[in-house]
Amino acid sequence: MRIIDLSSPIDASAPEPDPVRHEVLTPKQGARHMSDGMRERFGVLFDPDVLPESEFLSLDRMSLTTHTGTHIDAPSHYGSRAAYRDGPPRNIDQMPLDWFLNPGVLLDVSDRPGPTVDAQDLKEQFTRIGHTPEPMDIVLLRTGATRHAGTQLYFTDFIGLDGSAVHLLLDLGVRVIGTDAFSLDAPFGTIIEEYNRTGDRSVLWPAHFAGREREYCQIERLNNLDALPAPFGFQVSCFPVKITGAGAGWTRAVAIVSE
Repeated sequence: MRIIDLSSPIDASAPEPDPVRHEVLTPKQGARHMSDGMRERFGVLFDPDVLPESEFLSLDRMSLTTHTGTHIDAPSHYGSRAAYRDGPPRNIDQMPLDWFLNPGVLLDVSDRPGPTVDAQDLKEQFTRIGHTPEPMDIVLLRTGATRHAGTQLYFTDFIGLDGSAVHLLLDLGVRVIGTDAFSLDAPFGTIIEEYNRTGDRSVLWPAHFAGREREYCQIERLNNLDALPAPFGFQVSCFPVKITGAGAGWTRAVAIVSE
């Protein structure tokens, strides 16, 4: 089998709406950190200079949101109420793991004018590839947004799904929808401009707000989708990091291709 990395890196040097802070303690600094911590917390005295080169272990400290890099949005990200269940929507640590290892289906909408594609656009893609997603398939959208990766345009120029497209996929039994774009919805500026023009609240983040009506997860900020050898016939693994009470969790998404 071949494993294809579908994940974007978390890079403190790259532009981000919420900047990433990444502090690295070298092995020598890590040795001093360990020594100080043992003394302060447990009363254990240890001279780090007795270690080889006075080094122990490096240590990374990071400050970032759970929506940095490739991540999975949990149902609780979409709002505090869920029409489909009693009680609040589930957090990322509560989601069933069997959602995140399933056959994948790649839909290439990069040639669409945008800012969104609708249900009819997706049906045309099903016809083009000769395959319709089945229950629990993980659908991946190649929008072409990664051509702007590492620049400010990545956050403002991309193609999203409208509400009809999301509901079509959910009607087919899909529970995880992924995109290589910053958001599954249209760009923020486009949405707000359309709302200001029409006063129609239904244009406000319909892909996300669909998650208040029906339980599903989004993978945002995928990468390398053009490396997939075919639009289906592969597995996707995208288990989210288990963060208690969180509305999203990072994932190292990969495609698994049998050869």
